[in-house]
Amino acid sequence: MEFRGINNEYLQIVDVHSNNCHLLKEFKPSELSLLWFMDNNNRIRIDNVEYEFNRHQIISLTEFHRIEPIETKHVKLIKWNRDFYCIINHDSEVSCKGLLFFGASSVPIINPTTEDIEILETVLKMFRIEMQSKDNLQLEMLQMMLKRLLILCTRIYKAQNNYTDTKANIDIIREYNFLVEQHFKKKHSVNEYADLLNKSPKTLSNLFKKNDEITPLKFIQNRIMLEARRQLTYSDWSVSEIAYDLGFSDIQVFSRFFKGQEGISPQKFKEGKN
Repeated sequence: MEFRGINNEYLQIVDVHSNNCHLLKEFKPSELSLLWFMDNNNRIRIDNVEYEFNRHQIISLTEFHRIEPIETKHVKLIKWNRDFYCIINHDSEVSCKGLLFFGASSVPIINPTTEDIEILETVLKMFRIEMQSKDNLQLEMLQMMLKRLLILCTRIYKAQNNYTDTKANIDIIREYNFLVEQHFKKKHSVNEYADLLNKSPKTLSNLFKKNDEITPLKFIQNRIMLEARRQLTYSDWSVSEIAYDLGFSDIQVFSRFFKGQEGISPQKFKEGKN
């Protein structure tokens, strides 16, 4: 199923099996996606880390993830571009920025309950129905369906990760996560992000701890490491070029940082991936 509008907006819902699993690798600029696994034992490598996903698990991905299908049974791929629905501009509606998208150093995995699955399947049915409509309200209706799906996934993700704090405090964490996504190559300290949020570093640390999160500093370090691994694995850049791109003026500082996180030097990591 596919919708294409007159202003380059599009939404696609595709059933992916072993014979067309290449579709999971084909991401265009500004695309976001949800992968809803409809069967057990799906094995996918994401940013060079192998995952196994089972029935009704859902993951959220951006254009920046590197996907390598290993064994694909049945996946429902739902993807759209920024022109169709921009989650940043509409964050007040769906509140998934910094949680499901643009703020996770690992892949967000959504585990719906039986009751959640019934609701999600109803939304999917509504998508199918609305895809058949060709009137001037189709775009708005499909956007509403996508918004509903994102809200449901966000609620499930918050519940499974024990986000029980006030909305204002959760929004601070989400905004911190999003700011790290935007600035991790240049800003490496918690103090810099605390200044952007007009909060103290201690306030941020307390909020993360209260919500069972890793520390704010560890979040920054994880995001830098994710990018370092991506570039060491998939780019032709030298270690010094990668270090400079990630905001390290001294390759030795970068090497010590990487080895402290990964256990081996970036050069050995790169050689092991080639």
